[in-house]
Amino acid sequence: MLDHAVIDSLFPADLPDPEHWEQHYPPRDLPEGAEVTRFGPSPTGFVHIGGVYVAMIDQDVSARTGGRYLVRVEDTDQSREVVGALEQFERAFDYFRIQPTEGEGNGEYGPYHQSARERIYLTYVRHLLRRGQAYLCFATRDELADITARQQATKVPPGYYGTWAIWRDADPEKVAAELAKGSPYVVRFRAPDEAAGQRARFDDAIRGELEHEANRNDVVILKASDQPVRLPTYHFAHAVDDHLMRTTLVVRGEEWISSVPLHLQLFDALGFAPPRYAHIAPLMKQIPGGKRKLSKRKDPEASVDFYISAGYPADAVLYYLRGLANGRLAEMPLAQALTEPIHLVECGVAGPLVDLVKLEDISADHIATLTGEQILDELRTWAAAHDPEVVTVLDTNRDLALRALAVERDGVENPRKDLRKWSDFRPAYGFFFTELFTPVTDPADERLGGLDPQLVQAFLADFADDYQPLDDGREWFDQIRQLATKHGFAPSPKEFKKNPDAFPGSIREASQLVRVTLTGATRSPDLHAVATTLGTEEVQRRLRALTRKSTP
Repeated sequence: MLDHAVIDSLFPADLPDPEHWEQHYPPRDLPEGAEVTRFGPSPTGFVHIGGVYVAMIDQDVSARTGGRYLVRVEDTDQSREVVGALEQFERAFDYFRIQPTEGEGNGEYGPYHQSARERIYLTYVRHLLRRGQAYLCFATRDELADITARQQATKVPPGYYGTWAIWRDADPEKVAAELAKGSPYVVRFRAPDEAAGQRARFDDAIRGELEHEANRNDVVILKASDQPVRLPTYHFAHAVDDHLMRTTLVVRGEEWISSVPLHLQLFDALGFAPPRYAHIAPLMKQIPGGKRKLSKRKDPEASVDFYISAGYPADAVLYYLRGLANGRLAEMPLAQALTEPIHLVECGVAGPLVDLVKLEDISADHIATLTGEQILDELRTWAAAHDPEVVTVLDTNRDLALRALAVERDGVENPRKDLRKWSDFRPAYGFFFTELFTPVTDPADERLGGLDPQLVQAFLADFADDYQPLDDGREWFDQIRQLATKHGFAPSPKEFKKNPDAFPGSIREASQLVRVTLTGATRSPDLHAVATTLGTEEVQRRLRALTRKSTP
């Protein structure tokens, strides 16, 4: 083992001992049973919806037990950091109301970026070196590649361990000689000698008692000495941080189960009590013949920004995710499910399927329960970031917007559900607003059913000239019926089907001319309600916009 003086020379002279950090980050004064959870985003790409899923559980468990939920940015691998990644997390936290109770700028256990905690990590690396539980390793890339090749050739488990760990028991004089030459090195954890062939057993808060092969590898805990900032690997950083931040529960993906044996070794070597782990099943996607993990690379719905930019209401998404975590919550009304606790023991071990069709149904049902005022307020908040033109339209025409939203919603048993997310507002309701509506001006437009353009113009011109804004829907529709008869349309689809050569169409085709002209679409809400909402002047303006287009 290296002399303490040699070890200490590798670190800043004013580096404190572990006792300093233990006093600086004392145990938290929290009620018995309070859980301290943490979410550890890595700024290496877009935010996965699974991150919101985990953070939601972290927040729920900590709040229910009177604990704390903190966010710690795990940015020790700075070579992979993606510009803008942290801003995505902020958007997600704000949109889905999963802001931490503690994090950068708010908390006494920071810094909350691992890249700013270098001195803390160095203290504990030095501590392990002094105790002989870590060592310097000068192995080059070529030497490591040669070790791997020989392991593959002899079909032994790969890794840096036992006799393959060429610097594990190196002569101190050899180490000193390399240091004197300025050779770059990493610091490796000395795995317990008895680990080989052993099994590690631990209790998972979701899965119960688990066991896994004990860690045999002497993993790197401090990166190369020739780097400007001496940062640890994730494994070591998380052990130090979870202890000093007094984390009691770590919720993370099941892919980390195999790392638990190493993590337990690190906690033991450092003299720390480990937190409890809860390994959740990954979110899945149905594909032909089976299912697979929801993929950042393949699936747009894997990204949190997909839901935010489309404008899925936060409550609907949270309700859906809570139902994926605990099936009983999916059976409750939304308002109740958002306040009921999530129980870790009810989280399944099979990955739940993310079904956008189901989410959209949930979202539509939720929006249908909101008042017009609530819809406009939430819509406006979303549009301010994603569709500014809609904000201007809503601010200028709020009364019209409320009337439009009331069509087939207010006072009816089965309200319209054509708003499934806020981005649906423009295609579903944009035609009510002159600023968002493009008038149909070509009588040969295919949406008009392929009727003779001259007939189209004549029919709509007559309708505009004689239009009456009648309150009774039947009487209002009789205007179309009478005009259809005048222009030779069959009185019913049945009559038209009997003798299609005798008519240009039926009352259905005649009504469609009015529908397309007023809404720009072949499907719309109740036509009388639409016309009433638009008002006489706007109805006539749209009808005449088409009849003027080709008038000589």
